[in-house]
Amino acid sequence: MPKIIIVGAGFGGLNLAKKLVDSSYEILLLDRNNYHTFQPLLYQVATGGLEAGNIAYPVRRTFRKTPNFRFKMCEVLAINHNQNTISTSIGEMDYDYLVLAQGSNTNFFGNSEIERNSITLKSVADALDFRSNLMQNLESSINAISNEEAEEIINIAIVGGGPAGLEMAGALAEMKNYVLPKDYPEIDFKLMHIQLFEAGNRLLANMSEHASAKALQYLVKLGVEVRLNTAVKNYDGHKVELKEGSFFSCDTLMWTAGVKGNVITGLEDVVTAKGGRIEVDGENRITTLSNVFAIGDIAIQPQADYAKGVPMLATTAIQQAAHLASNFIRIQKGKKMEPFKYFNKGVMATIGRNRAVADIWKLKFSGFTAWFLWMGVHIYSLVGFRNKLLSLFNWVISYFNYDRPLGLIIRKYKRQKTETS
Repeated sequence: MPKIIIVGAGFGGLNLAKKLVDSSYEILLLDRNNYHTFQPLLYQVATGGLEAGNIAYPVRRTFRKTPNFRFKMCEVLAINHNQNTISTSIGEMDYDYLVLAQGSNTNFFGNSEIERNSITLKSVADALDFRSNLMQNLESSINAISNEEAEEIINIAIVGGGPAGLEMAGALAEMKNYVLPKDYPEIDFKLMHIQLFEAGNRLLANMSEHASAKALQYLVKLGVEVRLNTAVKNYDGHKVELKEGSFFSCDTLMWTAGVKGNVITGLEDVVTAKGGRIEVDGENRITTLSNVFAIGDIAIQPQADYAKGVPMLATTAIQQAAHLASNFIRIQKGKKMEPFKYFNKGVMATIGRNRAVADIWKLKFSGFTAWFLWMGVHIYSLVGFRNKLLSLFNWVISYFNYDRPLGLIIRKYKRQKTETS
């Protein structure tokens, strides 16, 4: 059986493997973790709305009783395309076809100090780190000597006006307004400031003007201090330095301002990478290689309506995976591959209870309707019936009592600092 190695168990890699389980290919899926993470809900874990197990699902459980599928947990170190092999942390592996679906990573645009001192939101570990850091700071603020010291400890900065930044800011504002005062009556939460910095002139730049305006309205109503046209220059762990020259004192900065592809050594001589991403042709194939493909965030695939490439969304990766699976079947039948055509199913973002925005085709939704649509889509998209049920149950309970099951500091978070020359 021809062997397909898939690198990455994200939306693209996992769905490609699922589409090929009944094929006559041997499927080998590789990932550094043994679970699939539903990344759009990481902010819910970070703010205590869901537990990590609600948005993560074991890869092996997804493929029980699948004879042509294997999984290995490892790091992919290099691609040797001339030999049709890859080097991994557990040895060398050969392939007939290789599919890169390792996704993206946080882009700090070369600022090592921000990278060292900020918290990101790309993994379950990131979300748990943020939650622990938040609870530790609340406990520490009680013992602060002055209001100024307490204010810096509990202030939070969020950089980036995309869906991740907005959803995080909205969830934190609801916690500040409705949840935390009940658990921490000693703290004056008027001292707590949640500031959202966006370098552009509006939020949700990839959505409609209507969505941007509504999102800004919702955040301001919740008490988030939104600062548009404001770029962050640096962050030393205590003060956010803005390019305009002013500062914002805070102990916590979450960076959601950009992403870049997870680069693997070995393709430098055959591909043009932009921001760590790989340009592919209409069939998601690396142009100069007949048997290496890329899907999801790692791939740049220009199309007629998307000159800079189709959007970096979960729905894009899922569509590319389904289409590539059908092309692999066509290859085995001796047929020519067909080009992929992206279908825009819409974009949405939530900013708290009954507050969301959605652009679906030419329709614009906001408020409760958009929030209900958002919740339905995310429940449906979770992997595993148990995860769907528990997430729905938690959201229903939170809807009526505005409470969240957070508060435990299971593992203490300590910011990793390195010596600078």
